[in-house]
Amino acid sequence: MKIKLIALAFLLKVVPSMAQQEKVSDVKQTDTISSKHAENGAAGVLSTAQILEIQKNTLENQKKAEKIKADAEREAKAVAKQQKKLEKEQKRFEKTQDRIADAEKDFIKLKDKLTKENARLEKMNVKFAKDKRKGKLSDIDIEKENIKISKQSIKIQELQEDIDKTQKKLTKLRS
Repeated sequence: MKIKLIALAFLLKVVPSMAQQEKVSDVKQTDTISSKHAENGAAGVLSTAQILEIQKNTLENQKKAEKIKADAEREAKAVAKQQKKLEKEQKRFEKTQDRIADAEKDFIKLKDKLTKENARLEKMNVKFAKDKRKGKLSDIDIEKENIKISKQSIKIQELQEDIDKTQKKLTKLRS
């Protein structure tokens, strides 16, 4: 308790003297500023017109800075938008190229399959004709072979239709 009272008394003595020192230093700074203006040929205190002119110039400079900043932001947004648009266009182009490549692969596969099926049909026809000439086939066997040959012909026609569809798709993608 005694320590608190001593500390309080000390503060009461020190704080007013510190406040007086601050007032003295403020006065010294004001005198220094006034003397500098006097040395520069100024009246010591700026007139209200000069203060208004300085404020006006400051506001104009701030507005110019804000305008430049807004223009820069607008241009940055435009550049970002253009970049996004280009990326989207590039992605679309790559996707189209992938589709074309897939359609070409499908077309080649179907052509190969058609060639194999035609060879298979030709082989079936040759075997059927050979067996029929030799007389190895009964009427039922002949009908069965005719059905197999017909099915193979239908399969070839379906493949040809698929090839035509793929060809149309490919030409559409290329254009």
